[in-house]
Amino acid sequence: MATAARRTQGASASSKSASAKSAATKSPTKGRAAKGSATNAPTLTKEEELHAYREMLLIRRFEEKAGQMYGMGLIGGFCHLYIGQEAVVVGMQMASTDGDQVITGYRDHGHMLVTGMDPKGVLAELTGRRGGYSKGKGGSMHMFSKEKNFYGGHGIVGAQVPLGTGIAFANRYRGEDRVSMVYFGDGAANQGQVYESFNMAALWKLPVVYVIENNRYAMGTSVTRSAAQSDFSKRGLSFGIPGEQVDGMDIRAVRAAGARAIEHARSGEGPYILEMLTYRYRGHSMSDPAKYRTKDEVSRMREEHDPIEQVRRRLIGEFGVPEDELKGIDGQIRKIVNEAADFATSDPEPDASELYTDILH
Repeated sequence: MATAARRTQGASASSKSASAKSAATKSPTKGRAAKGSATNAPTLTKEEELHAYREMLLIRRFEEKAGQMYGMGLIGGFCHLYIGQEAVVVGMQMASTDGDQVITGYRDHGHMLVTGMDPKGVLAELTGRRGGYSKGKGGSMHMFSKEKNFYGGHGIVGAQVPLGTGIAFANRYRGEDRVSMVYFGDGAANQGQVYESFNMAALWKLPVVYVIENNRYAMGTSVTRSAAQSDFSKRGLSFGIPGEQVDGMDIRAVRAAGARAIEHARSGEGPYILEMLTYRYRGHSMSDPAKYRTKDEVSRMREEHDPIEQVRRRLIGEFGVPEDELKGIDGQIRKIVNEAADFATSDPEPDASELYTDILH
C-alpha cells in the first residue's frame, strides 16, 4: 500500500492511526512525500504511465482552452476548471471496468473526457452549439452520455450523491455487475443528503464508491474553517463504511486505492469512501479570483506535486522515454483540442424550435 494512502476501516483502525495523523505536517499535501517520491508507492507499467499521461494531458489542455475561450466571451454562464485534479478521475477510471458508472458535480469536463465522450461535443455544449451533448441547451453542468455511462455533472451542491446512490441501487436490484462511482467535493461533503445516502448505501450494501475530491477550499473557504472533522475518509464510520485518504496528486496511489475500493463494492461488501487529497490551480470558477490563498502556495503545489509532471519525470527517468516523444504526444493532444475548439465555434447554434423539445410534463 502507498504511504500516500491511509485506510480507516473502523473505529479501531482510526484510533491506531491517531498518532500518525498528529505527526502529519500542515502543508497543502498533509505530509505526503515531496514530489510524489514515496519509495513504496505502487508502480505502473510503461504503457499504463503513457496512458495516464495522455489522459491527464487531454484534460489539462482541454481545460486551458476552455478557460481561454471563456475569457474571450465564447463560453457563457459558469465554468469550473479541473486543472490540477486530473489524476483523480484518470486513476479511478483506470481502476474501473467497462459498464461502471460515473456521476459528479459541476467541475465535470475531465470526468466526461475520461469516460470517452468526444471533446468536440463537450466543448460545443460549452459554447451553446447544436452539436453539443445537450444540443447546446445545457452548458457546462448539464451534459450526459448513457452510452459512456456518464450520468451528469450536477449544479446543485451534493445532488449527485443520492442520484449516484440510486444508480447503485438499480445495479443491485437488476443484478448487474456494475459499480457506481460518485464524485463530490469537500464542500458538498457537509450536505445532509450525503449522509442520508451513506445510511441507505450501507444498509443495503450497495455497490458504490464515494470519491471525495478534497481540493481544500470548496467554493472559497478552507476546510479547516468549515469542517469540524476535516478527515473526510472518516465521514462514513458511523455507518460502518470504510474509508481511505489518498494522495490525489499521484496517479499510482489513486489507481491502487481505486482498485481496492471498486473491488470492495463489486464483491458485495457495500460502499467505500475515498478521500482524494488534491488541489485545483484555478479558483472555484472562472469568476473566482481565489484571494483566499497565496500565490506562493499555488506555485509550490504546481512545482512539487503536479500530477502530470510526476508522470513525465518517471517516463523519462525510469522508462527512458525520449522527451521528443512526450512533446509529440502533447502536440497530438493540442491538435485534438484545437479541432474541438474549431468545431465549437463554427457549429450552428440550436434552432429556436429547440426551446420546445425535451420538455417533461
